[in-house]
Amino acid sequence: MELGRFGSQALLVCLLCVTAGMAASAKESTTSGLPIPRYVSLKSDHVNVRAGPTKDNDVEWVYTRSGLPVEITAEFENWRRVRDSEGAEGWVYHSLLSGRRTAVVTMKHKDDLASIYERADSTSPVTARLQAGVVTQVKHCGSGWCHVAGNGFDGWIEQQRLWGVYADEKVD
Repeated sequence: MELGRFGSQALLVCLLCVTAGMAASAKESTTSGLPIPRYVSLKSDHVNVRAGPTKDNDVEWVYTRSGLPVEITAEFENWRRVRDSEGAEGWVYHSLLSGRRTAVVTMKHKDDLASIYERADSTSPVTARLQAGVVTQVKHCGSGWCHVAGNGFDGWIEQQRLWGVYADEKVD
C-alpha cells in the first residue's frame, strides 16, 4: 500500500507524536511521582547499595556517611537507582533516602579551596574556604549561588562548585 508523499509525512508526524507522548508519560509515571533525575541524600550512616532492585541482589558496597548527596536516576517499585559524585551507581531501598538537600564541594584541582562568601557576591568577605569533598547542607540556591552550611561554616558558594544541585537549579 502506497501512502503518497503527504500520507507518509502525516504517518511520520503521527508516529513522532505517539513516541513523544510515550516518552512524556514514561517520565511522568515514576513510582514516586517525582521527577527523574533528582538529587536526594542518604538518611542513614549505613546504606547497602545493591546490584539490582531487590534484596535478592548482592550488596555491592555500603555507604557509611549520612547526608551524602546522591542522584536518583531510575525507580523500580520501592527501589531507587542512585549515582554518587564519583559516578558509582547501584540500587538503594527508598526508605534509606531523604529529600533533604546536600551537596559535595567540587574543584578542578583536588588541592584547590572553594571560597564561602558572606553574601551571594564574590566581592563580599570570604568567611571560609572548603576542600573538595566537603559535604554541605543546601539551604537555598538561585542566580548561580547557593547558601550552604556545615560544621563551622555558613555562607554562599558559587553553584558550579557543588555536586548535588543542577546548573541554574532553584532550591528553596
